[in-house]
Amino acid sequence: MQSTCSHHAVPFVGVAHIAYIPSADGKIIGLSKLNRIVEYYARRPQVQENLTMQIHSHVDQMCEGNIGVAVMIEANHMCVQVRGVEHDSIMKTTKLSKRFLTEDKVLNELYQFINGQ
Repeated sequence: MQSTCSHHAVPFVGVAHIAYIPSADGKIIGLSKLNRIVEYYARRPQVQENLTMQIHSHVDQMCEGNIGVAVMIEANHMCVQVRGVEHDSIMKTTKLSKRFLTEDKVLNELYQFINGQ
């Protein structure tokens, strides 16, 4: 994903990880919809924290009856890389709900998938 920092007017580029757990009778959405949701919100200049929250809220609404939604964004911020300290800057933001907050096993499984284990 790529977006523009509304604070510095320079890009941040990275990866959005999205997971949700549907209930037995809950609604699911296709993979392309998840990509479209990320692209829709990333087109707007904003800060990464808000982008994470917006994506989470949208997925939560679309997947009616879900029992957990997780969004993690890992992005490199050009505002740090090309100005100021001029270092690489990978920032991670996460928004979790329901089972991702209450069950350690579910959260650990999410992080194992993200880390490729």
